[in-house]
Parts: sequence; C-alpha cells; structure tokens
Amino acid sequence: MEHLFHNATGSEIKRTVKDSVFGDLFGNPKYLLQLYQTLHPEDTVTTEKDLKEVTITNVLTDQMYNDLGFRVRNSLLVLAEAQSTWTVNILPRMLMYLSETWNRYFAETNADLYGSKKIEVPKPELYVIFTGDKDTIPPEICFKDEFFNGQNIDIDIRAKILAGGSNDIISQYVTFSRVATDMIKKYGKTSEAIKETLRICKDKSILVEYLKEREAEVMSIMESLFDQEEITRRYMLRVEKEAIERGMEKGIEKGIEKGIMDMLTRGRTPEEVSEFCGYPIEMVKKVQDEMLVSS
Repeated sequence: MEHLFHNATGSEIKRTVKDSVFGDLFGNPKYLLQLYQTLHPEDTVTTEKDLKEVTITNVLTDQMYNDLGFRVRNSLLVLAEAQSTWTVNILPRMLMYLSETWNRYFAETNADLYGSKKIEVPKPELYVIFTGDKDTIPPEICFKDEFFNGQNIDIDIRAKILAGGSNDIISQYVTFSRVATDMIKKYGKTSEAIKETLRICKDKSILVEYLKEREAEVMSIMESLFDQEEITRRYMLRVEKEAIERGMEKGIEKGIEKGIMDMLTRGRTPEEVSEFCGYPIEMVKKVQDEMLVSS
C-alpha cells in the first residue's frame, strides 16, 4: 500500500490513506452509537440510523481532514479529535473543521444563506479524546482563554477533554492507545508490539468485541501506520539534508552548521544526523555542544 508520494517537484508529502484504529472503530455504526450514548446517556431513543458520519475525508496534507464528525439527525453536530500529544492548537483546527463541516451541511441541504428566512444550523459539540500522558488534564479548553488571555472576542469555541477513567467505549479506546504506546516503548514499532497490545487488551476486556471482529484489520492498520511514520521520517531527513547541501553549493560556510542545528532542533539525534548526512559524529556533537552553551 502506497502511503506517500511526491509532486512534480518532489517537495510535498501527500497521504493516500488516513487509516487509524480510531477511524476504523468509530467508522462502525455500532461503535459510533456507543460513543454517542457515552456523550449523551440521557438519550435513549437515538439509533444507528439517526447518525450520519460527516468526517472530512480529503486526506492531502495541504487540505483539511479531521478524525471524526457525525450528525444526530439534523439537530446535533459532533466533532471529535484523538490526540496523543497535548496541544491547545487543536482549538483553531477545530474551528476550521467546524466551519468546513457546516459549509458542507449547508450545501447538502441547499440552505439559502442570503435569504431572509432563518436557516437550520446543527448545534456543535467539540471533543478532544486525549490518549497521552499529562499530570493535569483540564475538563475543557477555551479558544479565547488559551489564545487571547480571556478577552472578549467576537468568536469563541470550547472543547471538552475526554481522557478515560471508566469502562465506556471512549475510555476503552484511551486505554487501548496507552497500552499500544507502552508496548511500542518496550518492543519498538514491530509486530510483537502490536500482538502484545491486542493480547493485553483482550485479556483486560478492552475493546474485546471489536478486536475479535477486526483483529487482522487492526494488525494491518497499525503496521501500515508504522511504515508510514518511517517513510515520513526518512523523507524529512532527506529534505533537511538537501537544504544543507543547497547551503554548501552557495558557498555559505555556516550552511552545514546551521543545517545540523536545524535538524537537532527538530528532534533528530546526533547519530541520525551523522548517519543520514554523512557528517562525522564529532562534528555533529560539537555543534550540539555549542547549542547547549549558547542556550
């Protein structure tokens, strides 16, 4: 399965797949309904037929996509993002997702935005499903508080943070993700890590029905994501190396040093920089030492 390809100039990465366990799990109407019932336990009448998935699915990196969106009839719009690394930058992204999803809804319903009759707008609910490790997790995050110091602004959004803690379908997904993270730390991005993740989760009754139904598919999805991450890593290293070489061609003496600094700043290890670019490890570590002294 091809995950990445380059455009005519070789300067872009574009995804041809956007598969994840999250998407596969909640792409199933049965589990999507369970997710909704977790968010709205008071609603005992909504069925699978009342839910319509409206996830933004154009999956090019220079376009927009989100993890999960669905409508409950035409009255409620739920957008949910799974996030393993804590960042409040999810808020402006969710604002863009909401705008695009509303735009598609208006087109679908032939809403007359310029007419005098008030149109119907599904009520939005925004959620971040946080699967990472953080000491303190707020119950919600607010756009104006995070980006404008609480000042009154003309538009604001809030997203509720869901981080597990019970036995509902969302909590089980959070636990699954954390087990997977632990197994990757132990075994690396290998089949062994995936097999152990599935074994532990089934033993602990975590997503057990889903994993029994879709074990082969989950294995395939996780292996594909591992491959995609490695392809992306190698591609980014090559781009960074080419940037350094362009600096050399221009005769800029500091080009190599700056390129090494850029790669180190992006989280590359000295060994990665040395191996991929062919520079002596001593040179790379010297640049790293100089960065530490000047910081």
